[in-house]
Amino acid sequence: MLQRIVFYTRVITTIVAPFVVLILPSNYFDKGESICLSKQLAGMECYACGLTRATVHFVHFEFQKAWEFNKLSFIVVPVLFLFWLKATFEIRGQKMPGLLKYI
Repeated sequence: MLQRIVFYTRVITTIVAPFVVLILPSNYFDKGESICLSKQLAGMECYACGLTRATVHFVHFEFQKAWEFNKLSFIVVPVLFLFWLKATFEIRGQKMPGLLKYI
């Protein structure tokens, strides 16, 4: 029972999250203090600094801003799309076709 609850929570959250990001304005996360521990404790930016902001701008097709916040968003967003695609197949009880089933 608990396994089913975790499964549906994970899959539904994965499916709904991109739509929530689309509804939010693209500059929603641009303001505010950084919560990165690397930046707070050591004063240095890590590789993930700005990734949330870059992902939101990428989803809103603002590629220049996404590039400015974090260049890794151009790798992360396509991978997130594959996870989203996998979740849509899982909720329907199907496996992804071809080599994608190994994700």
